[in-house]
Amino acid sequence: MERLTSGDFTQEQEPFALFRTWLDEATKSEPNDPTGMALSTVDADGMPNSRMVLLKGYDSDGFVFYTNTESQKGEELLGQGKAAALFHWKSLRRQVRIRGPVAMVTDAEADAYFKSRPRDSRIGAWASQQSRPLESRFALEKAVASYAAKFGLGEIPRPPHWTGFRIEPVYIEFWRDGAFRLHDRVVFRRSTASEPWTRTRLYP
Repeated sequence: MERLTSGDFTQEQEPFALFRTWLDEATKSEPNDPTGMALSTVDADGMPNSRMVLLKGYDSDGFVFYTNTESQKGEELLGQGKAAALFHWKSLRRQVRIRGPVAMVTDAEADAYFKSRPRDSRIGAWASQQSRPLESRFALEKAVASYAAKFGLGEIPRPPHWTGFRIEPVYIEFWRDGAFRLHDRVVFRRSTASEPWTRTRLYP
């Protein structure tokens, strides 16, 4: 695909191609974590939560990240089945907003990604009871040491409560900063993942 210039992105017909172009450019210009995204979920009472996570993969099926399913984030994802994400690349003065239902990745996908993580991160996934009360830093370090001893130099399996989620977008909005707050915005919408996208340019 021919790369878009900064002036014609609102004419792009397919959002994943545009996202790929923008992420490639952010990877070159953003000093820290170009794949960092603010992930928003809601609890059973409709109270929203946001936190930063890292995008670990994307394709035409959606955007993938990983977490502990017993964490607050995991419980809200499983309970409500929806999420939103926001990428902000300050170096490029651009944002991308994503909304849609979520689904867990396959065991094979989760196993493959878990195996690619540094060994200490894999041990940490076992040791951390994410989002639950922690009496002290020492207690966490003790849990890490315990699991390190348990697994020794052998293989570290993926914890059953640790997996990935895929946001299957029905809304993707691209935003570029403009002078005097006259920003450029284009949004792609669809009712379900099986339907074609519609594209609309928005007032800033």
